[in-house]
Amino acid sequence: MFVERNPRFVSRLTRDTLALILAGGRGGRLSSLTDWRTKPAVPFGGKFRLIDFPLSNCINSGIRRIGVLTQYKAHSLIQHIQRGWGFLRGEFGEFVEIIPAQQRLDKPLWFAGTADAVYQNIDIIKAHNPSYVLILAGDHVYKMDYGAIIAQHVETGADMTVGCVQMPREQARAFGVMTVDEEGRVLEFTEKPKEPGTMPGRPDTALVSMGIYVFNREYLFQKLREDAEDINSARDFGRSIIPSAIASDKVMAYPFSDPRSGKQAYWRDVGTVDAFYKANQELIGDNPELDIYDDEWPIWTYQAQLPPAKFIYDDDEMRGMAVDSMVSGGDIIAGALVRHSLLFSQVVVEPRAVVEDSVILPDVVVGAGCRIRRAVIDEGCRIPPGTVIGEDPEADRRRFFVSPQGVVLVTTEMLGQEVTHVR
Repeated sequence: MFVERNPRFVSRLTRDTLALILAGGRGGRLSSLTDWRTKPAVPFGGKFRLIDFPLSNCINSGIRRIGVLTQYKAHSLIQHIQRGWGFLRGEFGEFVEIIPAQQRLDKPLWFAGTADAVYQNIDIIKAHNPSYVLILAGDHVYKMDYGAIIAQHVETGADMTVGCVQMPREQARAFGVMTVDEEGRVLEFTEKPKEPGTMPGRPDTALVSMGIYVFNREYLFQKLREDAEDINSARDFGRSIIPSAIASDKVMAYPFSDPRSGKQAYWRDVGTVDAFYKANQELIGDNPELDIYDDEWPIWTYQAQLPPAKFIYDDDEMRGMAVDSMVSGGDIIAGALVRHSLLFSQVVVEPRAVVEDSVILPDVVVGAGCRIRRAVIDEGCRIPPGTVIGEDPEADRRRFFVSPQGVVLVTTEMLGQEVTHVR
């Protein structure tokens, strides 16, 4: 239920919060999309990267002290943050700090898990002296006011609060599932259970963790130190910290919902090629759940200065058209047909090519006469003229990656082309 709160009360809480975005994972289920970039750096929605969603949520929520913890192939992520997120003013105590994995004298190891990533940076958290620490995943797509979850955390006197979404029980097996009582106190947490627990009075619905955690600062330090001393720990918030906290302290669930309707709000884990493809395709519809045109909750990003999209040639055999699609700056549709597809920036589709039901990442050239259907084409690909993708599954499997739901992923390496840019 949505509770009206004093805005000044919430703004004081957000100003006293440090957000830490966990952006060090590869995201191996995305196959070759993460061969050269960390998952939070994966492009999404025509002009964004996944990291832009938690970063924008922080800014729009009034949280302007943000640390981004990096590890796996982070160069393009770091470059993106430096170019697009340098508008905060250090004079006012605002920042987006990049915190890479670094060798510590007493721990010369990479981050061993999500909890260890935060533990290795306790000194940085202490230096910023927040009252509350907000832990966020860097690779989910959603719009959320973090002020509400922090306010509930304070009002309920919780030691830890976990953001969660409602999900059909059958789908919840791939996530961390929480069992709660009528007041929302977490009684049990299980990672990827075969038989997920359900919500009180709703036997068909499970409560799934969003990977969003709010902690009182000193309590977080205490749990991280205890975890670091446990030689059997998985060093992970989901597998170690949450079960330990439930056993001895007050852990509350925060069900993420639309404050106007009270219904489940939009949230997507785009952790597989199928989920990534579907979430991008959803944006093409006339009334998508995720409104990226929302002026009241903008998604900020870095974008290059590019000319408008251009559609050229207009005769019966060669007409530049994009129908039921989204195109971006710098695109050229040259006597080709694009239908129900999403094109990122600087994509060229050459004469008589047909692109349908596809997601084309930046700086791709689709050669003349190509036919591409139900595909994700990675950044920088040069599709040779006459290539056919998405019509013969067996032929596609011999050359490319084909997902369980038949989406074809194409990368430069699969085409035998050289990686010539930072992704």
